[in-house]
Amino acid sequence: MTTTVDTDAAIAAAVPGAVEGDPKRLQKLINLIHPQVVRYCRARVGSNRYPTADDVAQEVCLAVARAMPKFDEKGVPFMAFVFRIAANKIVDARRMHSRDLAQPTDEMPDEEEVSQTPESEILLLDSCNEVSGLLDLLSDKAREIITLRVFGGYSAEETAQILGTSAGAVRVAQFRALAKLRAYVEQQRNNPTAD
Repeated sequence: MTTTVDTDAAIAAAVPGAVEGDPKRLQKLINLIHPQVVRYCRARVGSNRYPTADDVAQEVCLAVARAMPKFDEKGVPFMAFVFRIAANKIVDARRMHSRDLAQPTDEMPDEEEVSQTPESEILLLDSCNEVSGLLDLLSDKAREIITLRVFGGYSAEETAQILGTSAGAVRVAQFRALAKLRAYVEQQRNNPTAD
């Protein structure tokens, strides 16, 4: 298993060749960033949505490949560039999802499915949707920090560098965001009918 430092070093080594148009370096770069992009997208896109998180991750990788000839390193880590593209593609996917009211299915249902109660619907949601819903309670910056720290596996220093802030600010924001989520979950346990 490679560490984040090893991956970051391999990414940094592949970027110059990819910018120059070397297809092998570009493919290596995409192979290195793809797992991180998928984790990021899965944390931000619900599993019951179309396009899926894997579709969005593929779009992100294509956008990164198209943007490589114009990439200019300005003292910012390459993954900050990638995550900015990913954030934009996720916003695009959410917009598209909000406009498209059709839900693709393999088969046409015989009858209309009617839920008993909102509680029974919540029980049917999987943990990814629950986590996504919890993340929606947070501000954009706090959500970004939790996504990078928890799902991306980045240290506070790496997250701070990606977001252009200090490591202390990242730790404080993470602590507050987790406290907010903890309080919400405890409130839901103690009073499940309250919102």
